Amino acid sequence: MGGLVVGVFNIPNTLTFLRILIIPVFVTSIIYKRYDYSLVLFIIAAVTDTLDGLFARLKNQRTAIGTFLDPLADKFLLVTSFVIFSVYGWIPKWLTIIVISRDIAIVVGWVLLYLMLGFSKVEPSILGKATIWVQSLLIAYILVDINILYLPDIPFSFFLITAGVTILSGLHYIYRGLTLTHAP
Repeated sequence: MGGLVVGVFNIPNTLTFLRILIIPVFVTSIIYKRYDYSLVLFIIAAVTDTLDGLFARLKNQRTAIGTFLDPLADKFLLVTSFVIFSVYGWIPKWLTIIVISRDIAIVVGWVLLYLMLGFSKVEPSILGKATIWVQSLLIAYILVDINILYLPDIPFSFFLITAGVTILSGLHYIYRGLTLTHAP
């Protein structure tokens, strides 16, 4: 039992838990218009995301819970950001709908694979990682723009690129899921 506790509370998992705990504080900072805090919290979340993966690989501290929670923490932060940013009018609502729809499709696909095959080991794809990167870059730009008022407005093409990469990634995951089930 002690080994399990040590395995769960290693450095990478602790950083992932910290990232999850940052989310409600991040939302609160947006609601109370402390955008400087929001930016710092988003940077901390990005740094902990990078560090948890680095520590997991370098120290060989990958765990089942970490493999599950790490992408979940990313999704929670990004989806929460997209929702609150669209409510504030900083991101178009249609883009938030695309982001959430992709994530729902992936989760439903994951559950279906598990029910059909008894397993659902879905590795992140290059497009999936690119989606996280582009979405994070958009959120970061908006936070910097809110804090530094003289930045250029976000070009509409940035929203279109984010939507395009998100859609392509979702379709790619659907394709990969279908090939796992040998569906035509």
